[in-house]
Amino acid sequence: MVPDPSDFLAVDAELTAEERDIRDAVRDYAAAELAPRIAEWYESNTLPRDIAKGLGSLGLLGMHLEGYGCAGTNATSYGLACRELEAVDSGLRSFVSVQGSLAMFAIHRWGTEEHKQTWLPRMATGEALGCFGLTEADAGSDPGSMRTRARRDGDDWVLDGSKMWITNGTLADVAVVWAQTDPDAGSSGIRGFVVPTDSPGFTANEVKHKLSLRASLTAELVLEGVRLPADAMFPEVTGLKGPLSCLNEARYGILWGAVGAARSCYEAALSYALDREQFGKPIAGFQLTQRKLAEMVVAVNQASLTAARIGRLKDAHELHPAQVSFGKMANVHAALDVARTARTVLGGNGITLEYPVFRHMTNLETVLTYEGTEEMHALSIGQALTGLAAFR
Repeated sequence: MVPDPSDFLAVDAELTAEERDIRDAVRDYAAAELAPRIAEWYESNTLPRDIAKGLGSLGLLGMHLEGYGCAGTNATSYGLACRELEAVDSGLRSFVSVQGSLAMFAIHRWGTEEHKQTWLPRMATGEALGCFGLTEADAGSDPGSMRTRARRDGDDWVLDGSKMWITNGTLADVAVVWAQTDPDAGSSGIRGFVVPTDSPGFTANEVKHKLSLRASLTAELVLEGVRLPADAMFPEVTGLKGPLSCLNEARYGILWGAVGAARSCYEAALSYALDREQFGKPIAGFQLTQRKLAEMVVAVNQASLTAARIGRLKDAHELHPAQVSFGKMANVHAALDVARTARTVLGGNGITLEYPVFRHMTNLETVLTYEGTEEMHALSIGQALTGLAAFR
């Protein structure tokens, strides 16, 4: 049997019937409802809030969480959803990832029962949206150096500071914000807070003039004397353990999503090469083009295998954070290579929004560095290999 060009190694043959159903449902919805509008959203640097209701109706928001209106799927199914969404655009996967793997996961894992009951059911349906405030303008790879402060004032907490590069920040009804409560304690003083975005002193300013992830809304969060009750703080988790646990969830979705972006670029290049004629025949018939197509399909399928294996490790509760770093680093790098090669196959057409390739390529430049830069993931892998931390 001739291999399927879209799944050359039949990686999806290993999926369960339920996982295939979820894959197909997300793929069909994305093709019908999202793909026809994505170029417009990208060009206008916008993403309408109303997509949340559709995604929520499919059960995609916080889909890997249990209870509180969440679907409770396995990790592989969540990964497949991320793959199919990012096959349309990284901004769509980011929207779902921030909602489910950062904001909802943080509340689900570290919040009080009141936090969970108040926010999770509405977030699962898309009625309420969340964002995740960790990164600052001067604290990216080193979140322990954050300057956002939380101080006690009577029974309340008062937050002051700012967060940068916050996806969904201008759409969010609730923000999970990490702040330093005791500078003398170093990173051990960092605590998480559930912050309604209508709190006095909270503002979200959209980041303009982006050349990447344009179908995604990015914000600076500013907190000026934001007063919160004592129970707004996550009660148990201290230090960077809390935010890093959330980032590992989000990075897991990214390593799957990158496969979708790579597949989309490769399929666009293959289709174009079969249709485009030069020197009297389709350019797919030339040796150099076939070499490019072969390299792309190898990269896509290797990335797909990596994602599938990491998904099974996560489902078995055997996944180490360094293995997530492996997947994120390897798959995003592979997807970028595929996107750049696909662009050469399409020639000048490759830089237009008529095709998805250049849009994916610019998005992947951001995916390469958010949720942990390539350098930080390399050091995470290096520490797992040697037992020696080289972060400082």
